[in-house]
Amino acid sequence: MLSVERLCVAYGGLRALIDVSVEVGAGQFAAIVGPNGAGKTTLFKSISGIVAPVSGAIRFDGQDLLAIAPAARAQLGIAHVPEGRQVFKALSVLENLEMGAHPLRARALWARNLEQIFALFPVLAQRRSQLAGTLSGGEQQMLAIGRGLASAPRLLMLDEPSMGLAPTIVDQIFERIRGIHREAGIAVLLVEQRVAEALESCDRGYVLESGRVVLEGTHDTLIRDERVKRAYLGM
Repeated sequence: MLSVERLCVAYGGLRALIDVSVEVGAGQFAAIVGPNGAGKTTLFKSISGIVAPVSGAIRFDGQDLLAIAPAARAQLGIAHVPEGRQVFKALSVLENLEMGAHPLRARALWARNLEQIFALFPVLAQRRSQLAGTLSGGEQQMLAIGRGLASAPRLLMLDEPSMGLAPTIVDQIFERIRGIHREAGIAVLLVEQRVAEALESCDRGYVLESGRVVLEGTHDTLIRDERVKRAYLGM
């Protein structure tokens, strides 16, 4: 489904990504983990078209994403839930969800998708008329994920969904993400600093450090890897 091949990105002469290759199959759950500054968010921005790479290729279902305008990529079924939630604070919960339903396919499926979003996040149904800026951090994260789902995605990209949230809320968010993948069959690409939670959920994972993929493999391979245990799992 998604294929990133030898991607290089630079900011002001500094290389943020160096020959990064990532694959996400249809219906697969892939995780990218690593420390702050590793280039995880830059990778997502490159896929979404916010950042232009220096070299490399990005393909979605065989189509060259780099030849497709950023605004048109959502029409292909790619949803990017950004770091820091970035909800529209002056709009209501329902209006935020409606903003996500911009792609043509999403408009046709709006009623069904809204019902599914409210089933996943009942608090959003209860607060559909409330301004998004008055929600708690956890509720805003649920809204950001719901807004992504409103676009009827085939690939849901989640950038640091645990950021700034209490551990109990993080557990709820990860449970919902697993439910989305399991029940809806949507491919998920997760960027996350909480390595244990990310690797617990994924089918395949990538460890990104200083702009390079230093390790990749299946869930079982990474969980057993001594380097991952020492550096990220505290074992």
